[in-house]
Amino acid sequence: MNDRTPPEGQPNIVSRVNFFRPASPYLAREMLLIWIMLAAWALLTFGFQALLAVTGDASGNGPLTESTLFGFPLHFWFSGQFLILWFVLLCFLFNFFVDRLVSRYRKPRQGG
Repeated sequence: MNDRTPPEGQPNIVSRVNFFRPASPYLAREMLLIWIMLAAWALLTFGFQALLAVTGDASGNGPLTESTLFGFPLHFWFSGQFLILWFVLLCFLFNFFVDRLVSRYRKPRQGG
């Protein structure tokens, strides 16, 4: 028996998933959602740090470093608080949209 033939009594299901060319419309939408969430995470996580580097001078001072929020430098608040909240929000949004996808593509049950 080769690896493509299922064992006796098992359904013949293809279990390979390609991130760049998903087989079903559900997987295509889920992969799109994953790529969007990764891009949003990367943009704020690394984009803000790049913005700090570009707007500052050689000594590390710049408008974003000198600005304060609740008495703390803006870059400190962003890295220490906001990125954690952003990650939790992205997790919530991902689960919300995946639940909507599942309910949209769920097949009705047969029988009772």
